[in-house]
Amino acid sequence: QVQLVESGGGLVQPGDSLRLSCGASAFSLEKIGVGWFRQAPGKQRERIACISTTGRTNGTVDSVAGRFTTFTDNAKTTAYLEMTSLRPEDTAVYYCAAGRPGVHISRTGQYICPRPAEYDYWGQGTQVTVSS
Repeated sequence: QVQLVESGGGLVQPGDSLRLSCGASAFSLEKIGVGWFRQAPGKQRERIACISTTGRTNGTVDSVAGRFTTFTDNAKTTAYLEMTSLRPEDTAVYYCAAGRPGVHISRTGQYICPRPAEYDYWGQGTQVTVSS
């Protein structure tokens, strides 16, 4: 199993920004899809953002659209989740995942982020706490 190493979490105030990192230890992300998920205490894992296997398309769910973006570096070794305008409801453990999920396109032509079961490798999570 490939280990994904996550970092970048921490305690921030509302309105602050954070950048989470996710690196693959044994393979390049060049042809690997990346997904970002979060899980708050007592709640189910939530899909928030993703990068397609080609790296040409990404997406976010409505709850974080306009605030969160995800991308890989030029070497395709690390994926990032850029989070801005953080809110208390963003508090959760954030996970990255990697694999080769299928491509899902809506009838309106938008890329739909894959479900957790479509990814093979997972990071151990990093805590993000947004509190005043």
